[in-house]
Amino acid sequence: MRISINEQLHDIPAEMTLDQLRRHKYPGADICVLNGAETKANTPLQSGDRVVFICSGHTPSTEEFNAMLKARHGVEVQQTLERSCVAIAGVGGLGSNVAIALARAGIGCLIIADQDVVELSNLQRQQYFLDQIGCPKVTAMATTLKRINPGLHLTTHHTRVDSHNLTELFASAHILVEAFDHASAKAELTQTWLQTFPERPLVAASGVAGFGAANSIITQRPFARLYVCGDGASAVEAVGSLCASRVGVAASHQAHAVVRLLLGLDPLTDTPTTKHNSPIDKTLSNTEKIDIDKKQCGG
Repeated sequence: MRISINEQLHDIPAEMTLDQLRRHKYPGADICVLNGAETKANTPLQSGDRVVFICSGHTPSTEEFNAMLKARHGVEVQQTLERSCVAIAGVGGLGSNVAIALARAGIGCLIIADQDVVELSNLQRQQYFLDQIGCPKVTAMATTLKRINPGLHLTTHHTRVDSHNLTELFASAHILVEAFDHASAKAELTQTWLQTFPERPLVAASGVAGFGAANSIITQRPFARLYVCGDGASAVEAVGSLCASRVGVAASHQAHAVVRLLLGLDPLTDTPTTKHNSPIDKTLSNTEKIDIDKKQCGG
C-alpha cells in the first residue's frame, strides 16, 4: 500500500504498523505524527496515511526541505521558484515580512538591502527580536531566513539604496520589491528601476498606515511592469501610526504578487486568459540568463 512518509510517497507492506515503520525508516525518531496528530500508539497503517517522523534536535537537510516544498507546491512550480532571484529594497515593516514569506515559499535567491539597524520601536511591526536590537537589519534578517530555509541563497547589503547603486546591487534580480518608508525614496527607486530594467517587474507599496479595514489593501497595476499594493492613500504622516496586522496584509500582497509573477500568473486576477510570461524567461536575453548559483547569490 502507498502512504506519505515525511512528504515522500512510499509503498510499504500491508498490515505494517507505525512503530515497525519507524524502526525500519527512521530508527532515531522520537516523535511520530500520524495524519496531523502526534501519537505514541503502535497503530496499524492504512493506505493514504500521512506519516511524519521527527528526530528532536535534528535540523532537516536542504534536500529534505526542498522535497517538502515540492510535495506541497508540485515539482514544476517549485522548480520555477527555486531558480528565481528576488531583490528587496528595505527590510523594515514591509520588507521583513516579504522576505520571510518568500523564503517560506521556496524562492531560490534573495537579495536584501537596508542601511538601518534594529531599534526597539521596530519590534512593533517588523520581524525582529529583542536580542537583535543594534544589529544591522540585513544581518538580523539573514539569521532568521537561514533558520527558515537553510538552502536559500542570500546576499545582504548594509547600505542605503539609491539611483546610483541600485543597478549594481540588484542586477541579478528577476523582480524588485520596493519596501521603503519615504515617498521620495520610493519615487527615485521606481523611476530608476523601470528605466534601467523595463522588462523586469517592480512590486511597490503605497498606503499601508493606520487601522483601516484590511480589505482596503489591494494590488493594482498603474502601468507597464509596476504593481502597487496598499490603499493608495493612508500615509503615516496623515494617520500617525503603523499597525503590524495591516502592514502585514500589504506585505503579503507584495509577496504573493511576486510569486504569481514568477509563475507567469497575473497578480490581479485569476482569469485563465491572463496567463503571463514569467520574468525569469521574458525579461532576460539569452546572453543575460540568470543562474542561481553560489557565486551570484552568496550561497
